[in-house]
Amino acid sequence: MSKKPEKVHTIGFSIVSKLNIQLWARSLGLFLMLNMMFLLASGVLLLVTGERKALEAVQHVELYGQPTVGENRWLLEQGIEIVPTILPTKGILLPEKMREVFPPATQTALRMVNLPRDEDVSLYYLFDQLQYQLELDIEDNPTTIIIHFRSIIWLLKTLFVVLLVVQLLHLFRTILTRADLIRGVLRPISDLAQQAQTLSKEKGPLSVREMQALAGTLDEINAARLDTRIDLDTTQDELKNVAVAINSLLERINESYRLQARFVSDASHELRTPIAAIQGYANLLDRWGKNDPEALQESIDALKEEATNMKDLVEQLLFLARGDNNTMHLDLERFDLGSLAQIIFKETEMINGGHTFEIQASEAFVLADQGLVKQAGRILVDNAIKYTPVGGTVRIVVTSAQDQAWFSVQDSGIGIPPGDIPHIFDRFYRADESRARVTGGTGLGLSIAKWIAERHGGHLEVLSREDFGSRISLVLPQSDAT
Repeated sequence: MSKKPEKVHTIGFSIVSKLNIQLWARSLGLFLMLNMMFLLASGVLLLVTGERKALEAVQHVELYGQPTVGENRWLLEQGIEIVPTILPTKGILLPEKMREVFPPATQTALRMVNLPRDEDVSLYYLFDQLQYQLELDIEDNPTTIIIHFRSIIWLLKTLFVVLLVVQLLHLFRTILTRADLIRGVLRPISDLAQQAQTLSKEKGPLSVREMQALAGTLDEINAARLDTRIDLDTTQDELKNVAVAINSLLERINESYRLQARFVSDASHELRTPIAAIQGYANLLDRWGKNDPEALQESIDALKEEATNMKDLVEQLLFLARGDNNTMHLDLERFDLGSLAQIIFKETEMINGGHTFEIQASEAFVLADQGLVKQAGRILVDNAIKYTPVGGTVRIVVTSAQDQAWFSVQDSGIGIPPGDIPHIFDRFYRADESRARVTGGTGLGLSIAKWIAERHGGHLEVLSREDFGSRISLVLPQSDAT
């Protein structure tokens, strides 16, 4: 018995969440890089502003000398403080090559960045006290120029906080909305798995190694190795979904291939018997039947019978082949199943005189192909005749109830063993091969009747007991009055 295929799930949590986390991490990394660039640009802006204001301070001292107390208040409002140098600081003297970039008036200055420590100031306001300090000689007077950045830093800090808020809102929003976007992008993979499941009826992104392993396994599968399956234990969830669907498809293909091989074998066996009989009688005629009227007539009758059997078998095989290929057209019409049963009853009673036939047919309208339904009814009647001894009774009953119509054929024959009932609709199946040689037939009749029933949205029901009889019913949807 083939293993039941595992259920295929659509693209689920793992790949969506991990792709979402990866994209979120990329966005976070991008924002961090933008913030670093903002801070770097802010530092350059402060440096340029400090140098520009320091040059203005030097020019002011050169023109007006050391500022008075009143001038210092005015300069302090501009962010500039000029005081005499009392002690030399640990400022940095720029290398000679870098001094060429700065104005001559400030090239030899000692520079430093000062952040006064105040325990009462919070972290948010700490950088408001940032100072840029230059020490240089102006007209032989050691002078310290201090540049305050309070107003500029407040503006930059406000912009930075707004930027952070926008970034955090964007990151939070993407967690909620990007998952749906990823599911939409990955929906074709999910649809592929579902379609593969219909035809047979990823813990992270799919790695190259797993896809190559999957492709390699599929490449090894051929008609001689349809039992090969993709290993599900080492695959990720989403790949496992596709692999399960492919395994299910392979399971059905393997089963169909096995049934096809059996069908061809059984058909060959069925054709071999009449062909052997024809060859035997042909040899009989060739040897001595030409001059023996009795042997000649026996051979002719046998050849005609075997030719008829072969013709019936080929027609049944062609019928099933057209059914399997869905090339058989149904000519649907609304008709009374009871009236059709009366026609079958009269034709059978006229042809067969070795059995007793009874009928009980009430009105039951169906929408179906009348020719195919009549063929199915004849198959059920012929099957009942074959397995009912001469003198037995075959009864045809047509009833309707609960939107369904029943065409039942009850016989008083040998019945069907319980173990054989599940297989009687298999092609070429016979419950007793030795008995089949007596009753004749190809073992395809009930398979054809089953196909006709299912093609019309119905089914066949079987009730049987050995040495008591069988009842097989063709059940079709009942058609409402138009």
